[in-house]
Amino acid sequence: MKQVVIATKNKGKAKDFEAIFAPLGYEVLTLFDVAPDMEIEETGTTFEENAILKAETLAKQLNTFVIADDSGLQIDALNGEPGVYSARYAGDHDDEANISKVLNNLEGVPEAKRTARFCCCLAITGPEHKTKTVFGTCEGVILTEKRGDNGFGYDPIFYVPTLGRTMAEMTAEEKGSISHRGNALRKLADELPSWFK
Repeated sequence: MKQVVIATKNKGKAKDFEAIFAPLGYEVLTLFDVAPDMEIEETGTTFEENAILKAETLAKQLNTFVIADDSGLQIDALNGEPGVYSARYAGDHDDEANISKVLNNLEGVPEAKRTARFCCCLAITGPEHKTKTVFGTCEGVILTEKRGDNGFGYDPIFYVPTLGRTMAEMTAEEKGSISHRGNALRKLADELPSWFK
């Protein structure tokens, strides 16, 4: 089985990648597997800048092909927040605190104005290749309370009207079929064989 290195220590993201890559015949390796002590500071102001930064930093260190993602939630009523700060909106990678902050900030906002989207930028790079980026989104609505036990991050409050469920109420396969990360990965899928030989 071919291996693909993903520049993340987020176990939830790793599961998302595995659900999409495994059927394509790729084994997913994360920073835990290849560089457990490495910390890549996300200093970019856009999803694209952060994805490129993570991919190029790790690819240079390992001298191999790497995919990095930067993703987050954009809420229209909050002028696009939390955006690139999604993982640390209310503290460092504290999902419960982040959800509470979003719900508090949206208190009193009617359902029709609670529109939001998950956004993902994937950057792929490696030896003698120019870095390429692709984007994926998933439209939804922010609920007033959590629903579901699957997923991670904001999944329990992100309702997808087309499926009638939150991200946290979906199976990994269902989520992958409509998610921002899945949509971005599908744009890369056709090109993967030429990168990971």
